[in-house]
Amino acid sequence: MRRSTYDKLETVYRKFKGYIGTPELLKEGFSNRQIAVMAEEGHLEKVCHGYYWLAGKKEDKPSDYKCIEVCLSDPRAIICMNSALYYQGEIKEEPEYLDVATARTDRSLLSMDFPITRHYFSTNNYLIGAKKKETEFGCYNIYDIERSICDVLRLESYIDIETVDKIKAKEEQYRRILKYAELLRIKKQL
Repeated sequence: MRRSTYDKLETVYRKFKGYIGTPELLKEGFSNRQIAVMAEEGHLEKVCHGYYWLAGKKEDKPSDYKCIEVCLSDPRAIICMNSALYYQGEIKEEPEYLDVATARTDRSLLSMDFPITRHYFSTNNYLIGAKKKETEFGCYNIYDIERSICDVLRLESYIDIETVDKIKAKEEQYRRILKYAELLRIKKQL
């Protein structure tokens, strides 16, 4: 490729932070072929279809990059269960797999470079407790702590004792858990 292409890439590095989509690269004047060559050369790291990490910028990915990348791949995906508890600081050890919730009817392909566990939830309960988390690198959907605890109890029937002790100390949070448990029909398990 010509030197001018690499000069344009330097402009992109200064203008964008972290992730960039193919449409933005095309607007900056790159062709699809140039994008492919830059990915082969390591200037761009392909995250999922249509999105790249600016690898040549020599910047570390954020600590929650897995969450951002899953939501770039499927904007309706929601981080759930132990993964949601980890990214919200309730548990200390990162789970081996990233737990991702999608609607039962969602068949989007989630092929990531890290292991994920996909959970299909009914459309009635899918959005209960979901919130959007904005970061400087992008945003992602994540269930709140109370919903995540209910899902862990419902689907895995085991939760860390330390997490339970923290919750018992917070009466308001415990009341929200009971409310979710009623909505999700797991009140007897609590």
